[in-house]
Amino acid sequence: MFEKGCLAGKVVFVAGGTSGINLATAQRMHDLGASVFVMSRSEERVTAAVAGFADPLRAAGLAGDVRAFEQVEAAVTACRARYGLIDVVVSGAAGNFLARAADLSPRGFRTVIEIDLLGGFHVFKAAYPALRRPGASLINVSALQAFVAMPSQAHACAAKAGLDALVRALALEWGPEGIRVNSIAPGPVNDTEGMQRLAPNDEARTDLTRAIPLGRWADKRDIADLAVFLASEMGANISGAVLVSDGGYLAGRMS
Repeated sequence: MFEKGCLAGKVVFVAGGTSGINLATAQRMHDLGASVFVMSRSEERVTAAVAGFADPLRAAGLAGDVRAFEQVEAAVTACRARYGLIDVVVSGAAGNFLARAADLSPRGFRTVIEIDLLGGFHVFKAAYPALRRPGASLINVSALQAFVAMPSQAHACAAKAGLDALVRALALEWGPEGIRVNSIAPGPVNDTEGMQRLAPNDEARTDLTRAIPLGRWADKRDIADLAVFLASEMGANISGAVLVSDGGYLAGRMS
């Protein structure tokens, strides 16, 4: 259990922070005392997300597309102008859909690469000048597709594997400055748009649950708490890691 106020004084920037895991992470860090700035493509979603935080003085946001570096840079600049140097960056914007490789258009493949991989690079590069050194924690939200091939997921497998490789490279380059860079790879998570697409019916959900040794899907809070751990002093010696939270799903697939 994290102590209330354990993130007091921290500034958190969350890309893709208006829905799903990323919004839950932003809300959890806000509840633990951080000032939070969220960004996503939809201005309406940004407004709604900001309105949902308990303390309006510690919540703000700006609409922007992670595929456009200048828009990410503008959001980071706005965050720094409002709250000062950034302590935690969560890069979680993602795009996905089911499509077999033979049917996948080059545009569809490129779109996922641009949102996930290029977007992740944009977020971290734009945030770099505004980071508090030493002590900044950069957290990428990855996926199990980075580890195991999945049918109809060639685009996501490529994007997430690239992201995790980027995380390791940045951990090497930025570690000497006291900047930690890590990935979180969730397994199936309840009440998320991504899993609604990947397991759209009861049969698919049941089959997937059977493959999880713990017999349960994660809640968004499970992933949010893992991000809090990486952002806190408890994760002070962790960098270049990909932390999996999947109930044991990968255990029988990587031996």
